[in-house]
Amino acid sequence: MALAVVAIAVGVGGGFLMAAATGPAGTSEPSGTAFAIAPGTSPTAGIATPPPSPSPTPEPTPEPTPILVPAPLTGLPVGQPATVQHPIAIMVDDQKDARPQAGFNAADVVWQAPAEGGIPRYMLIFQSRLPTSVGPIRSARQYYIEWAAEWRAIYAHIGGSGQAQRTLAAEGRGQLVFNADGFRFDGSDMYRVSNRPAPHNLFSDAKHLRSMEAAIGAKDGPLTPVWAFGAPLDADARPVGTTITIHYPYETITYRYDPPTNTYLRYIDRAKAPQVDAADGKVVAPVNVVILRMRFGPLNDGHPEKKRLEASDVGSGEAIISSNGHVIRGKWKKASITAPTLLFDAAGKALTLTAGQTFVQVIPLTYAFEIHRGAVPDIGRQS
Repeated sequence: MALAVVAIAVGVGGGFLMAAATGPAGTSEPSGTAFAIAPGTSPTAGIATPPPSPSPTPEPTPEPTPILVPAPLTGLPVGQPATVQHPIAIMVDDQKDARPQAGFNAADVVWQAPAEGGIPRYMLIFQSRLPTSVGPIRSARQYYIEWAAEWRAIYAHIGGSGQAQRTLAAEGRGQLVFNADGFRFDGSDMYRVSNRPAPHNLFSDAKHLRSMEAAIGAKDGPLTPVWAFGAPLDADARPVGTTITIHYPYETITYRYDPPTNTYLRYIDRAKAPQVDAADGKVVAPVNVVILRMRFGPLNDGHPEKKRLEASDVGSGEAIISSNGHVIRGKWKKASITAPTLLFDAAGKALTLTAGQTFVQVIPLTYAFEIHRGAVPDIGRQS
């Protein structure tokens, strides 16, 4: 008689289990035949596999808290890598066709002084951060080189007066500054934009400035601050109504102190709106404003028609410093070409600026300026 399918019952622990074959098809009678499962075999048939235990989710490794230190040119807290970036000083055009200029708000320090034919020019110094765009880049002057030499900065320009060019040829490989002339870099790390007329169309940016730095051999390294910086005044101690006006023959610059932001909104000529940086679209508003008064005279470079100037920037003179809305009359001193321009109060004590950006307005002794000192609100007086 034929046997039907054999059924095997699985035991526990892998021992021998007996299974009976069924009898003839359709019956349940045992045939008496037994089957054995060998010892050591791991039987699985007929047993429900338990679901695997979920693996514990590993805790993410916490990011280390960045250590912030004061930036050498602003006193603002920055990451340590930012403090060792080599300073880059860039000459920026100030003719009306060059406006709006780009890069002001990324600069740590901005210098403005007369340059040619009564038209001022800017020098923007970048150290703790670099601009997304800066320009239009213009030509060099000797006294700007001497301010840039205070940091052995990379000095970016295109061309310059004969006096400046001779200085850069002799001492532009790191002795005073690192010469980054646009005649070398125009078309590479400096480039022409199409939406402005020449010569007011030469620009650069952060990526190209760092590339240019490597090309001329300047290296990052630690910097020693030369100005002291402090915290801003409490809001209720800030005066209201402080204004500073500087008259250049070509334009008038006005700063209006804004107590809520503790900054000086910058206006050009009689504009109703403050100056705006073309790089970021934001208002130009430094934290400190410094006026340096010094002697200027005609530069005898064989081109009297250009009305170029030279400045007595080494020595000392009157300084007017405004920070936290207050105005102090003091003195500036610069001992040599490479020495820093230091600021003192009337008693000869070194001044402390507020941490942040500083604009330095350099004017000849013959240029006019006005200061209107604001008043601190009497918040204790009852109405």
